[in-house]
Amino acid sequence: MAAKTKTEGQNGSMPLTGHLKELRNRILICVIPFAVLTAVFIPIADKFLKVLTDMGTDYGYQYVYLSPQELLIEYLRIAVLGAIICCVPIILFQIWSFAQPGLEKGEKRMFGFSMLFGLLCFCLGILFAYKITLPFMLNFLIGLSNSTVSAAISIEKYTSFLLTVFMIFGIIFEMPLLSVVLTNLGLIQPDLLKKVRKPAIVVSFILAALITPPDIFSQVMVALPIILLYQVSIWLSSAFYHLRKKKEESN
Repeated sequence: MAAKTKTEGQNGSMPLTGHLKELRNRILICVIPFAVLTAVFIPIADKFLKVLTDMGTDYGYQYVYLSPQELLIEYLRIAVLGAIICCVPIILFQIWSFAQPGLEKGEKRMFGFSMLFGLLCFCLGILFAYKITLPFMLNFLIGLSNSTVSAAISIEKYTSFLLTVFMIFGIIFEMPLLSVVLTNLGLIQPDLLKKVRKPAIVVSFILAALITPPDIFSQVMVALPIILLYQVSIWLSSAFYHLRKKKEESN
């Protein structure tokens, strides 16, 4: 009993040093698999890079590297990225395990839902960029070449471009999750989202114009999913808003 009092305190709570020790251990649990997977992916990074370069090769892109170490750096970047992706389930589980003792039952459900739904939305955003957005963008951009100017793309610039587009669309597809979290925190209401729907549509087309080539078809192909995601955000916000109200009334 005395030992328990020293480590947990009279109310059974863990002291700050205990939390810091647990946090350190959980970080190590994430770092060790990441380091191992990075080492595993380095020898096969060229195969993953080929998947990305094949997207441009189909449209006539030719790649060069402008410094001796540039291609090696890209292999390392691909290996690190692959390790991070594989470690995402481990990282999410460790975050959940660290946070859940201090959460109430309803908060635990919302925390778990937010992590899983956020991961799903991010993956859908990357898939949308890979299958729809990038083919249109790459095809348009290579079309700017002519008889006097041809494309010889730096492999570093090319992969940076693709990864940036993946990140942008992964974040854009988090819009429904953001609406759910803000609604549960009481910071927004579905009525507010409905009132600003028309300005949001205008902003969607402006955003699409900024991140796509200047042709109307590509802009529409990007703007329409953003508008659809905004409508989904309204539906989810309404559903969680009513659930929150019912819970408050029952209490």
